[in-house]
Amino acid sequence: MKSVLLFMAALLLPAAAYGDEWPADSVKIAKDVSLDEVVVTAVKAAKGTPVAYSDLSKDELARRNDGQGIPYLISQTPSVIMTSDAGTGIGYSGFRIRGTDANRINITVNGVPVNDSESHGVFWVNMPDFASSVETIQVQRGVGTSTNGAAAFGATVAMQTENASMKPYSQYALSAGSFGTVKHLFKGGTGLLYNHLVFDARYSNIRSDGFIDRASAAMSSYFLSAAWYGENTLLKFQTFGSAENTSQAWTGVPSAMLKPSDPAVKPNRTFNPCGAYEENGETRFYNNQTDNYRQEHYHLMATRRFGAFRTMNLTLHYTPGSGYYEDYKAGAKFSSYKLPNYTGPEGEEVKKTDLVRRKWLDNDFYGAIYSASYRSEELQLTAGAAVNRYVGRHFGRVIWAKSASALPAPDYEYYRNKGEKLDYSAYLKANWLFLPCLNGYADLQYRGIDYKINGSDDKAGDNVHISKKWAFFNPKAGLNYQAKEHNAFVSFSVANREPNRDNFTEAGRDEHPTHETLYDYEAGYGFRHKSFHAGANLYYMDYNNQLILTGKISEIGEALTSNIKDSYRMGLEINAGITVAQWLGWNGNISLSRNKIKNFTEYVDDWDNGGQINTCIGTTDIACSPGVIANSAVSIHYKDFSASLHSQYVGRQYMDNTSAKDRSIDPYFVNSLRVGYIFKPAFMEEIALDVTLNNLFNEAYETNGWVYSYIEGGQRRKDDGYFTQAGIHAMTRITLRF
Repeated sequence: MKSVLLFMAALLLPAAAYGDEWPADSVKIAKDVSLDEVVVTAVKAAKGTPVAYSDLSKDELARRNDGQGIPYLISQTPSVIMTSDAGTGIGYSGFRIRGTDANRINITVNGVPVNDSESHGVFWVNMPDFASSVETIQVQRGVGTSTNGAAAFGATVAMQTENASMKPYSQYALSAGSFGTVKHLFKGGTGLLYNHLVFDARYSNIRSDGFIDRASAAMSSYFLSAAWYGENTLLKFQTFGSAENTSQAWTGVPSAMLKPSDPAVKPNRTFNPCGAYEENGETRFYNNQTDNYRQEHYHLMATRRFGAFRTMNLTLHYTPGSGYYEDYKAGAKFSSYKLPNYTGPEGEEVKKTDLVRRKWLDNDFYGAIYSASYRSEELQLTAGAAVNRYVGRHFGRVIWAKSASALPAPDYEYYRNKGEKLDYSAYLKANWLFLPCLNGYADLQYRGIDYKINGSDDKAGDNVHISKKWAFFNPKAGLNYQAKEHNAFVSFSVANREPNRDNFTEAGRDEHPTHETLYDYEAGYGFRHKSFHAGANLYYMDYNNQLILTGKISEIGEALTSNIKDSYRMGLEINAGITVAQWLGWNGNISLSRNKIKNFTEYVDDWDNGGQINTCIGTTDIACSPGVIANSAVSIHYKDFSASLHSQYVGRQYMDNTSAKDRSIDPYFVNSLRVGYIFKPAFMEEIALDVTLNNLFNEAYETNGWVYSYIEGGQRRKDDGYFTQAGIHAMTRITLRF
């Protein structure tokens, strides 16, 4: 607290009081430290840090951004695969890195955690077109350098919002394409006012029908920024937010629809079972099977530079969110909604009815993040602390029932509980150049968590009372060698992560979820020349009690996990690029991995006799972890013309942990082609036109899936869902810049 008060006091004192008369040989170093970039120094890997990472620039993001979410835009980086519920990258989408699912990937904006405090996931549907306001995205693989928010168990994604433009500008972009997709973007900035002030704003609106049946999305978002620049001080206030209404396509397409047992039945790759019910012997679909949510983010950032070598940053943040999803439940048991059975007109006991429910989440997330940095030619030090608090109010209401007399009141509330989480951490990082070509890196972090859930549960049980505390120490260390075109590093990191809400509320009767620990070993080499670059990274990620996808999903399509004692991920990531000519270049990467569970025992529900049947299988593949991921990008830039061909190959993914081919996702190879041209008329800055053809060769493929196995009638059966993606589809875009 004392350091925070001193920092705030420093903002009010004249700069001269801190010796800002820099020595001549220090001026270059100080100017290299952008005040905007200081905000994210604590979470991003700088040059010389022994971490495997990829940087995506503002221009790279803008070229591909037709309205798809961040998962689509980073999918060309090593070891990344993306998926989309609606099949187009718009609406609900997600990604995995090195086979790790999203709730183990640490995601920040300007150093502020984005991961939901309870689920640990990031719902990109709540951040539509956020890429239009991003300066850079850094994707770190492995434990990385994450310090704020949820632990990184496979990767870190650090996003920095765009720097203020010192010149006034305005921009309008219209994108339109297949499946009724339309995106409007309005963007502008004042430039520098009164030598200190800058204002920037953006508004986006996206509509799409989706590839999957009844998978439409209607989303809008905004971004506002006000910044005051002093000689050595930056004060910035930013707010961004969104409202979304998306139709549910959470459960995927059943395999029976993709590969019907009757050859006379035509496969249906767009079938959506959400909201299905029977009426008069006919299958119907509820017309308001939707997800509705609003969320805003508020960031107040103060950055101060003290002389050439010292900087401090304080960020205060607040994120409120509120919304619900509505769905039709056919044949719902009264007992599941804490309602009594009743006697029908002929004296029979009525135990079920059709009903419509809304499940609400109303939450608040707020906190403070502080960091202080020192840098010289030989030494870089960063210290910081963060305190964040989350309050999530969960409640559900039945808004209609076929047997209306069964409801005690309109909008009957059948559960309400509250999740509260206090997350606090402190860290110290050092990067020391102790030889002309060799530097050492160390990072020590302490993290504490206090998590509670209290209230009535949405399941049949009456109440839930969970109170857990964790204290984690997460050290990281490494060496980095840099000499002209050559770079090499080795590192070792430890990360600990607590279970999420579903690990507790969706756990089986005999399951007791515990925290998981990762020991991450990394080694890499890179060569960079003006016309050619290549690199390789080896990793071994050794897990204790890893929470692994079981193949089951919750009732809203969330993948469920359970602790597995011994498991590992190991692999080789290779990247290369060449400039063939001034106008022609190629970049590519390939990831080869083994993702294994040791001594795996499968548990299958026995519907005939109750209980479960367990089978010891031995060493198996971890679910949803392909052994091969490869990307290629051929780019042409000639004067104002540009074109690029992007390709991705993803190997087989098993949907549970048994390595069974009949419960897996087939390998796929997809391509997209983008062509663009820029006109520069005299009356405006430019007019940019581009056309993108996604899935150029009309590949029929799936990117994600789930499976639930059970025994019935003495035979093994399954329920499943595959997330099919759209065939060839196009997007066109015109951008006007003034």
